[in-house]
Amino acid sequence: MYRQFQEQAYGNYSNSRVVALLDMKQGDVTGDGIIDFVYLYGRKNIETEIFADQITLVIQDGRSNQISTINLQNNAGYNAKLFLGDFSKDDRLDILVSIESGGSGGYGIFYIYSFINNIPRLLFDFEKYNNSNTFKVNYKDLYKVNVESPSLDLLFILDISYKGYDYLSQLYDDNGKLKQSVQGEVLSAGALYPIVTNQKGMSFDLLVIRRIIGISNSDTLGYVENLLTWNGTQFISTRLATAILGTKLSSPS
Repeated sequence: MYRQFQEQAYGNYSNSRVVALLDMKQGDVTGDGIIDFVYLYGRKNIETEIFADQITLVIQDGRSNQISTINLQNNAGYNAKLFLGDFSKDDRLDILVSIESGGSGGYGIFYIYSFINNIPRLLFDFEKYNNSNTFKVNYKDLYKVNVESPSLDLLFILDISYKGYDYLSQLYDDNGKLKQSVQGEVLSAGALYPIVTNQKGMSFDLLVIRRIIGISNSDTLGYVENLLTWNGTQFISTRLATAILGTKLSSPS
């Protein structure tokens, strides 16, 4: 199988990098009742390296042994993984590809494909999701930060009074009034978790986690958690919430 894939996807091209198997899962993704084989391949400098580029999704039909390849638009990163589960509520396994982008942002690369009858269909694209689910993060007086979702018409208010004098005095005067306009940001999706919400059907929803930052990338204010479910044509938000980091309880006096 490896030789067939290499000839089909890479041809005779070779250099100092080696083509390696990054992950493999088994399950019926074509919908014919026969177990298929799903692979992620990529190029590495050495076999033990966790970074790979030219990451390619490969499906081998369990009935015919036919090999199909899907070239990912964003195909370089760390710890590339596969997960098979029914996200589209049709009692068929779909394919989730997860790749860590690396860097201080902690972004993720996520795609979900269905492969019924050997026809690839992209169900989830992380870039389209990030671009269509935008947020505004604005600091307000009295140590508050507004996190707004215009597309869903929702507002979340974070209390940052716990940040301490050194942090707050940069932004607020002694009366808690902002010295000047300050914006934060909701970063791109950093994690995507399959969630079982219907144990009888054993289908999966998606929990997407995005980090809320303040005045710098290291200034984490909290997280946006969006629960997505398939409505027959696309993933829609069924619950959007923000989560904040806990602080230590005050010591007894």
